[in-house]
Amino acid sequence: MTINVALAGAGAFGIKHLDGIRNIPGVKVISLVSRELAKTQEVADKYGIAHVTTNLADSLALREVDAVILCTPTQMHASQTLACLEAGKHVQVEIPLCDVLKDGQQVVAAAKASGKVAMCGHTRRFNPSHQWVRKKIASGGFNIQQMDVQTYFFRRTNMNALGQPRSWTDHLLWHHAAHTVDLFAYQAGSPIVKANAIQGPIHPTLGIAMDMSIQLKAANGAICTLSLSFNNDGPLGTFFRYIGDSGTYIARYDDLFNGKEEKIDVSQVDVSMNGIELQDREFFSAIAEGREPNSSVAQVLPCYEVLHQLELQLA
Repeated sequence: MTINVALAGAGAFGIKHLDGIRNIPGVKVISLVSRELAKTQEVADKYGIAHVTTNLADSLALREVDAVILCTPTQMHASQTLACLEAGKHVQVEIPLCDVLKDGQQVVAAAKASGKVAMCGHTRRFNPSHQWVRKKIASGGFNIQQMDVQTYFFRRTNMNALGQPRSWTDHLLWHHAAHTVDLFAYQAGSPIVKANAIQGPIHPTLGIAMDMSIQLKAANGAICTLSLSFNNDGPLGTFFRYIGDSGTYIARYDDLFNGKEEKIDVSQVDVSMNGIELQDREFFSAIAEGREPNSSVAQVLPCYEVLHQLELQLA
């Protein structure tokens, strides 16, 4: 049986999903939704997608669509996820699930009532680097004392990962911090019980803080320090340092190194070295097997509860 997919958002991240899905048997993208019709058609032609629209409702109206992947602006995530569930479709929404906690809570309730697979793209759970560390923890060979994380970009104007203008504003707290807040609790195997945040000045035109620092503590005593910046003119991306009782590990996306900067082979951890592809594989496997996926909306909601508390602190 083929799982027919509609993908919304043909930007930088949507294309990463299309590339990943090419490697997954039994899955076909049959509808592509994005803001600008000409650009959307261009991407659809490249990937052999027959149906193109600028309106998600058009794709949801297609009976043959089984599942939807949402790579749309943050501010649309919760409402579009609800629309997909109401249309009877399985849905994977890119991180973040929401930028207002009550919207995320509404999605979790709707997903439970629908019986459909509803998943959020917390990619760090799937990167081979972080999977390797998780297996080490599960075997009893490593326990986290501290995670030290740097999330650094150079973004003084509203641009996406391809250097194209964005129609929306990105956010350090509700988007980029969500990756680490979720991963820390997931890897520590313990809920976050304490969280603090401070932020730098608000940008005069973007209206967001360009620098932020977050401290977290898990119930088991593990701590996490997260530094975030849109002002960093240097190596870009997120770098995770796991400091534990039996070693230090540094994860840079799908790659992993020890504390001496010696590369660790993680190529046998999973069927691919591409975190986005592995995330999509989990989504489609959960649909085929009728089970809750890793990174379901219910599993990641505690992360957004922490972000909500941090937002209240910063206000």
